[in-house]
Amino acid sequence: MKTRLMSIGIKPVFFLLLGISIISMGCDRVKPQAGILSTAPAAQAHAMIDALGDSGVTGIAVFTQNGDQITLTAELQGASPGLHGFHIHANGDCSAPDGKSAGGHWNPTDVGHGKWGADEFHLGDIGNINVGADGTGSITLTTDLWEIGTGSDIDVVGKGIIVHADADDFVSQPSGAAGARIGCGVIVLTE
Repeated sequence: MKTRLMSIGIKPVFFLLLGISIISMGCDRVKPQAGILSTAPAAQAHAMIDALGDSGVTGIAVFTQNGDQITLTAELQGASPGLHGFHIHANGDCSAPDGKSAGGHWNPTDVGHGKWGADEFHLGDIGNINVGADGTGSITLTTDLWEIGTGSDIDVVGKGIIVHADADDFVSQPSGAAGARIGCGVIVLTE
């Protein structure tokens, strides 16, 4: 017997005995930590951005919830280099050739236009997206001021994403003098 134990080595025997001990204790003593095995998907919404007129702008905006935070990540292509106003508008309607069917900035708190995080700003005042020489740009914003799919006044679903021809100046009322609407998308729940 002594020779047999020596031939299989001490480590394998130790792990074999440890495994038997765990099994004999019962599986109910080994429990996963809360939340580790959770497979509940996070709420998510998105908007496919299409060109208005002959702008050539396309892109996608994705809203993802993690706890009480929602992160917007948006990417554009086909835009002219420079800063472009990027806002959530009140209506999820891109049917008008000039994008006016999307209405004004989404402003459920009824405050003045401004820069995100300043004293006053619309919940749709995302800011400017910086487009490079290759015609692409991206922006990311994380906030606890929005909701996804709740139907509340601060739910982003059913609103419109608008890309403007010019930069938002964060001062001019009611919308930052960002110029023509060159891209539009409707925010819908992701299934």
